[in-house]
Amino acid sequence: MKFAWIDVRSASPEHRAAIVDAAIHARVDGIVSDDPALLTTLPTTVKRILADDRVDSDDFIVLHDVADQNALTGLRTRHQAGDKNIAGRVNVTDDPTLTLACETAIELPYTLVEFKDPTKIPLEIVIAAADRSPGQLVCRAADLEEAKVIIDVLEKGSEGILIAPATANDVFELVEALRVKTPDLDLTTLTVDRIEHLGLGDRVCIDTTSHFDQDEGMLIGSYAHGFILCVSETHPLPYMPTRPFRINAGALHSYAFGQDNRTNYLSELKAGHPVLAVGADGRTRRITVGRIKLESRPLLSIHATSPEGVEVNLIVQDDWHVRVLGPGATVLNVTELKNGDQVLGHIATDKRHVGWPVGEFCVEK
Repeated sequence: MKFAWIDVRSASPEHRAAIVDAAIHARVDGIVSDDPALLTTLPTTVKRILADDRVDSDDFIVLHDVADQNALTGLRTRHQAGDKNIAGRVNVTDDPTLTLACETAIELPYTLVEFKDPTKIPLEIVIAAADRSPGQLVCRAADLEEAKVIIDVLEKGSEGILIAPATANDVFELVEALRVKTPDLDLTTLTVDRIEHLGLGDRVCIDTTSHFDQDEGMLIGSYAHGFILCVSETHPLPYMPTRPFRINAGALHSYAFGQDNRTNYLSELKAGHPVLAVGADGRTRRITVGRIKLESRPLLSIHATSPEGVEVNLIVQDDWHVRVLGPGATVLNVTELKNGDQVLGHIATDKRHVGWPVGEFCVEK
């Protein structure tokens, strides 16, 4: 999980105490203030960051403005002499200050960067420069919306985000955005029992805003308790170019397994909807739907069973170019599947209500 610093200096008096309480409860990494008395009251689980470099204290991480090379040299010397509570603050307004931010991020244990312009290119450069540095990079965000963009810059973002929340709810929303929400999944090997040709129906292609790896796809199934790993169109096909952003997912009624152990009907998905890319080794990542293509095509029903005897079904377009993944990320054309073949899938023990797991009696067949 990335970390959050909460700046309470601009908080209104009626909200400041609630914001501090929320930050402590949400286990943010640090609280920034120019009031030493407020910081002294914080528990040791929270970094106390003093935004006043006129005060030197071993009790606080002290923010120092780094306006030029001389300032950086002085802070570097102090850090090399053993001061571990130095944080540099660089306001990036042009190319020289961008270079200064990169050097500060490499040299100091903590670096807070602020950017004059809305482009995220300078942040990408600082992140790249500090990638192998042992220090921690924090980027100031103007609001929660910008914080969520910063989190994903260069797929990793800065290690930390600083915002000045208006209310306690802003603290909780930032911490929620920072959580790692896509843990690895346990995949299992399913054995194909039978294949059926169903005739015409509606199938959905999911076009995403991301490039899939060749061993990635999405977990799709007719039942909420079991899914088959449908491969992306990253593998070459005759007669048509690859579409590395696409999953030829399945029939309109099917479930797509998503983040937070939730499912969505393919009929519900639309541009901007978050979905889950899944690798043949069980790794996952959140990606976004760019477009849904619903078209009438002949359909094929794949019936398979898990080692524990759980029945799984997937209905896909009945065409050779539609594929699923087998053990070892083997690419399998669905029209060539036969009884006894093995495919990768995931078994979920939860029943579902509007996509959320629930503990109730439910039979799907």
